[in-house]
Amino acid sequence: MISVLFVCLGNICRSPMAEAVLRQQLQEQELSEQVKVDSAGTGDWHIGKQPHEGTRKILDRNNISYEGMRARQVKLDDFQSFDYIVCMDTNNEKDVRQLFGSRCDGHTKVFKFMSLLPERKTADVPDPYYTGNFDEVYEMITAGCKKLVERIKEQLHEREKEAIR
Repeated sequence: MISVLFVCLGNICRSPMAEAVLRQQLQEQELSEQVKVDSAGTGDWHIGKQPHEGTRKILDRNNISYEGMRARQVKLDDFQSFDYIVCMDTNNEKDVRQLFGSRCDGHTKVFKFMSLLPERKTADVPDPYYTGNFDEVYEMITAGCKKLVERIKEQLHEREKEAIR
């Protein structure tokens, strides 16, 4: 099984949106059983809360489920539990790397979401909690998750080839 953790600041806007979108895309590709998806925040002030109203509205509008999703804080164990730790912005990545410390050395599992979309020439997914622009963020996340699905499919294919050997 491959596992993906999306990380943003409070785990109520960007990362739960990415979690829900990726789950939907994996379901459409019939890969749900092979990939675990979760999200977390670097901060603790929204723990236990459901996604932000703006995130819920855009997911509802696009018929994407966020059922059962509640904010949680990223924890040290997440480094071992996830193959991909995808940070929504530079500060989130810095905080995650600081939490994980030397475990990150030499690992490529922690990276910024926008590295999936290098053609965009922007480092960070803007935080709609502050900008209010949930549509822009949804569009970026949808495009980036499609690229991540392709990466995951390649990894699953490689694992299948190795299992045959």
